[in-house]
Amino acid sequence: MGFFQLWLISLVTIPFLCSLESVNGIGANWGTQSSHPLPPETVVKMLTDNGIQKVKLFDADYGALKALGKSGIEVMVGIPNDMLATMASSMKAAEKWVSKNVSDHINNNVNIRYVAVGNEPFLSTYNGTFLKTTLPALQNIQAALIKAGLGPKVKVTVPQNADVYESSTGVPSSGDFRTDIHDFMIQLTKFLNENGSPFTVNIYPFISLYIDSNFPVEYAFFDGNAAPVNDGGTTYTNMFDANYDTLVWALQKNGFTNMGIIVGEIGWPSDGDRNANNQLAQRFMQGFMSHIAGNKGTPLRTGPIDAYLFSLIDEDEKSIQPGNFERHWGVFSYDGQPKYALNLGMNNAGALIPANGVKYLQKKWCVMKDSARLDDPSIAQSVSYACALGDCTSLGYGTSCGDLDARGNVSYAFNSYYQKNDQADEACKFPNVSTITKEDPSKGTCQFNIMIEPYYGGANRSFQSIWSFLLGLVMFLLL
Repeated sequence: MGFFQLWLISLVTIPFLCSLESVNGIGANWGTQSSHPLPPETVVKMLTDNGIQKVKLFDADYGALKALGKSGIEVMVGIPNDMLATMASSMKAAEKWVSKNVSDHINNNVNIRYVAVGNEPFLSTYNGTFLKTTLPALQNIQAALIKAGLGPKVKVTVPQNADVYESSTGVPSSGDFRTDIHDFMIQLTKFLNENGSPFTVNIYPFISLYIDSNFPVEYAFFDGNAAPVNDGGTTYTNMFDANYDTLVWALQKNGFTNMGIIVGEIGWPSDGDRNANNQLAQRFMQGFMSHIAGNKGTPLRTGPIDAYLFSLIDEDEKSIQPGNFERHWGVFSYDGQPKYALNLGMNNAGALIPANGVKYLQKKWCVMKDSARLDDPSIAQSVSYACALGDCTSLGYGTSCGDLDARGNVSYAFNSYYQKNDQADEACKFPNVSTITKEDPSKGTCQFNIMIEPYYGGANRSFQSIWSFLLGLVMFLLL
């Protein structure tokens, strides 16, 4: 694989205000893998306040869809990969899903325009798990939409990782679908194209930087400082344009010249890695917004870029298997507060507008006792437990809390677990080494968060939260 080719494909997944021409309907991904999600109504108000006209959901979360009713926001609702086999094997299941998660909500004024069938199902690391179920599931959902009378209004799509295409020479004009899945991609893309559906792709320059220490950093951004890449007279100075145009070439070569493209995810995390911080995230996100403003498009395809930023809000329960940065993609933090200056060009403020009316728990934290010793044998076990059930992804080299000393690391771990469990007294009873304080232990860039009040959208969530805590407590007592 050529050096440039590594930059081209991804595996997944000083503040300033600038004047932007209005962007053609920028969207945002709204994930719900949070221990303490903001109320859906609060999130919808954030979307409308910030002029975000489109939202992409990873499932059919009832609370989110209900709150989106009458907002006018265009919605892409998702079917998770673990449901593909069911949708593929049963037309009845597909019809039931469409009725419950599309028709019913459209009848309540939710502006659903797309159904995302799966999420990056052909990702190389899945080893073909979803190859044989994705297209049948897509076909059944399409048929169910037509049967429900929604065919002209609601389109199906399959968000793909950018690794489904590649370049044999490392430049966009050599782009084609990945050899091992070429036939699958042709069949799926042909079906989408015949039904007037777009090709959806997730593009992540950050991931290329994360996996390749030799990746030229400037090429990830939009400042024009990278060494240009010449492709038969077409010049590329950023990875996004090159990656996007590699897909355009792949589509053209296989007979899909005029097929619409949606960028389903694009973003930059703010923590959890040495290249993930507010400064670089702001630089990338503002650079992207400025780059697509005025509908300039890419060298190969001018015009508006249809894109969903990844993501709206941090999610502290996302899997960290790809990396600790996974919980820090939001342009807003867990409590709906902007992380950095960002002008989406969609409201008169020229900056992100925070969530309103957020309610926090009390101003108290769980920390390591002054009298406790670092060589106490229970420390390592307690920290391991706290991090496993809390969130310690802000600890480590180059992260926001990377400069804490050993005692600070212990306190951060304890507080994370304590806050996640709603400041319950029992959650700060690590054996003889923890205590509750009302003095904020935050230091420099490292914030010891106070959790927001839990939102219970229904009895099921409340029961689940209580059960999770009790289960964790029992496990801890058995240690």
